[in-house]
Amino acid sequence: MATSNGINLQENVQGGGRVQGSESTLRQLEIPSGSAGSYRLAQLDDYHGLARSAFPWSAPIILSLAARASTRNMPGTWGFGLWNDPFGMAVLQGSNMRLPTLPNAAWFFFASDSNYLSLRDDLPANGQLAATFNSPSQLPINLMLGLPLFSLVFLQPIARRLRRRLKQYVQQDTAAFDLDPTEWHTYEIEWRQERVVFMLDGQVLQETKVAPRGPLGLVIWVDNQYASWLPDGRIGYGTLANRESAWLQIDGLKLSLA
Repeated sequence: MATSNGINLQENVQGGGRVQGSESTLRQLEIPSGSAGSYRLAQLDDYHGLARSAFPWSAPIILSLAARASTRNMPGTWGFGLWNDPFGMAVLQGSNMRLPTLPNAAWFFFASDSNYLSLRDDLPANGQLAATFNSPSQLPINLMLGLPLFSLVFLQPIARRLRRRLKQYVQQDTAAFDLDPTEWHTYEIEWRQERVVFMLDGQVLQETKVAPRGPLGLVIWVDNQYASWLPDGRIGYGTLANRESAWLQIDGLKLSLA
């Protein structure tokens, strides 16, 4: 465990991923080259092993850092921000039990073309994104009753109806932008209960009233995973090949009261 400006950071690596650097210096998160079919992850977070109710951050706070990536078109996804780890990964990793839930997040998210990560058809679903999600803290009862039938979601007609139903519960806002991620840029997320402001290189990129419900955890990652849920109901999920290692460098990480 490393502490950076009062943030308790823990490493989560898989498939040869690694994190280099120490609490007072630049950090590099890197995944090795490899073929599709195996998952590679390098991640820093501050919520591993915690119940969601014990995640460390609530509004109003400001997250800021500087970052650059190894290439413009990294496979999979990478980024940084705050979320509620909605997919229950702790269950798979044998730590504190967390069942799947709906997403709450505010983050800078970089997704390769294989991804389609929007429930709204009028918002960008991959590329360079500043995105927020607001959902009920607990799964609505009708969705909980449907969990035993979740495997049927891969049937396209059912997936299409479920996608429409989720729009009733999940509020989302996303702004696309275009920069050279191999150059250093400064990123800032101001999260308040009623709004979120994204700053890029000192300029306002996006201001939205779709603010997540806390508490949330900090996550910084790079991986080779993709996921897509298309408007017609088709679902895709898997891992991508990367011919060269892919890395994300961060510096000046800070979380402070707004």
